[in-house]
Amino acid sequence: MNGMPYEWRLARRALGGGGFLSFISGVALGGIALGVAVLIVVLSVMNGFEQELRERILGVASHATVSGLDGRLPDWRAQQRVAASAPGVVAVAPYIEDQGLVMAEQPAGAGDSAGPLGTVVRGIDPLAEARVGRLGEHLLAGQLRDLQPGRWRVALGRQLAESLGVHVGDRVVLVVPRGNATPAGVVPRLRRLTIAAIFDVGMYEYDHGLLLINLQDAARLYQLGDAVTGLRLALDDPFQAGSRVHEVAVRLGGGVYVSDWSRKHANFFRSIQVTKGILFVILLLVVGVAAFNIVATLVMVVKEKGADIAILRTLGATPGGVLRTFMLQGLALGALGTGVGVVLGLLVAWNIGALVHGLEYFFNTTLVDGRVYLIGDLPSRVEPAEVLAVSLVALGLAALSTLYPAWRASRLAPAQALRQE
Repeated sequence: MNGMPYEWRLARRALGGGGFLSFISGVALGGIALGVAVLIVVLSVMNGFEQELRERILGVASHATVSGLDGRLPDWRAQQRVAASAPGVVAVAPYIEDQGLVMAEQPAGAGDSAGPLGTVVRGIDPLAEARVGRLGEHLLAGQLRDLQPGRWRVALGRQLAESLGVHVGDRVVLVVPRGNATPAGVVPRLRRLTIAAIFDVGMYEYDHGLLLINLQDAARLYQLGDAVTGLRLALDDPFQAGSRVHEVAVRLGGGVYVSDWSRKHANFFRSIQVTKGILFVILLLVVGVAAFNIVATLVMVVKEKGADIAILRTLGATPGGVLRTFMLQGLALGALGTGVGVVLGLLVAWNIGALVHGLEYFFNTTLVDGRVYLIGDLPSRVEPAEVLAVSLVALGLAALSTLYPAWRASRLAPAQALRQE
């Protein structure tokens, strides 16, 4: 302690001095801590939300797709072999996709059946589908391999099944936008289907709006013959999907429509990034306001300690030494506030899911509704680089806040200050 420069000793004594000024210093420290903690939590939640959506989308949606310009690929088997040989392509699976209405079958003597509800009907080859997607990991009941051709079995999302009031083994009626010509006119095509599996991806878009059926059964329903809608591609690197699927199109000689997951959801992920940037700026203003409290604190210290500063000057303290004393005091407040905020923010970010579920249970309400936010929980992912950036910005604002009060203290004339006393 004896070897410590007097600037450090004075700054340390000022922080622990007690009284009203220490209370004001505590308020400034708490403001910085709260602002830093909130900023870390919000950024972590946005990161977790983006990552969770990306993983869930890639678990059900295709990394990339190749489809016919008119919605049909007649020679899909040859095109499947060509696509599978392209660099970066891990697996290829045919699919049929169209719209439909589904309702629960009305048993004899029962009341009104549930539905009809609009849904996306996707015809799949269960064996090939297991190689291009991870939907099998989200099954609550049944297996995708139960979707055998000619058995007219389907897999539904959990929320769609709950809306229809059906379970595995129950039957539903599917109405497809293809008509049968009869003497009475065109009659919509209807088909009774047995529920073989129920899945829960965790995204409302799929859990409430997707119905899976065997590829051959879908071809019969939608009168496609031996054609399919397109091919689903699984890639070794989903983030290179755009260039990979372009190479596939070149190998196929054109005449096809290609797309990838990033293109289909580009606006959505772009909106997340824009929202994240806006929130960062807004919450950074909170940290800035808290940092400006340091200005008020130090100005009051200079006002109250004018005589002490004058005595220090008469004892040989230089203006630079006085300036460093007050800058160290402000930086210490900023550093302590930032440190407390980082610890608090990390604790909340790592446990945000449990906190939300606890609040939902305590208040008997739903804070994160999957129908609104696409997912039913609140994920979080802490990025060390962002935590470091937030800490450095907070310290930078604290340092800027010390400049004016420290300069004012260093310019204080000893004789004039003692005369006023």
